[in-house]
Amino acid sequence: MNGQNSIEIIEPLCAVFRRRLKAEGAKYTPERAQILDAIIEYDGLFEAESLLEKLNRSGRNVSKATVYRTLKLLEDAGIIQTVLFDRDQSHYQLVYGKQPQTLIVRVDTGEIEAVDVPELIALRDRICRQRGLTPEGHRLQIFAKSAKKDA
Repeated sequence: MNGQNSIEIIEPLCAVFRRRLKAEGAKYTPERAQILDAIIEYDGLFEAESLLEKLNRSGRNVSKATVYRTLKLLEDAGIIQTVLFDRDQSHYQLVYGKQPQTLIVRVDTGEIEAVDVPELIALRDRICRQRGLTPEGHRLQIFAKSAKKDA
C-alpha cells in the first residue's frame, strides 16, 4: 500500500473487555455489557451519574457500585479514560480505537474542546522510538481560562 492510508482493523470492544476481565479472573456479566453498550452510545464526555441515570431510564437496573467498578475495569482495559477538570465529579470518555485527543478545558466555563495536535503525536512517537517502545496512546489536558484584558 505505497502512499495509501492503511486500514486498521479494530477488535470489537466487547472482545477487548472480555479478554481483560478473563485475565483478571472476572466475568463479562450482562450488567457490564449494558454499561459498555451505554458508553458506546455517548459522543464525548460523560459522568458516572449520568451513565447510571441513562441505564435506569432505559430499564436496565444496574447498581451504582457496579457502574463505578465497571468504569474502573474499562479504564484499566484502555477502553475509556478519566478526564479531570472538575473536583466535584469525574468525567470519562471512550478512547479505544480513537486518535488520542488533546483537550483544552476551560476552567472558567467548564467547556471542553478537543484539538488536533499532530506535532504532539509525532513527538510522542519519536520519544518512544528512541527508547525502543511502541506508543499506545497519550493524554494531554490543557487547563485555561479567558485572558483578562487590560483597560
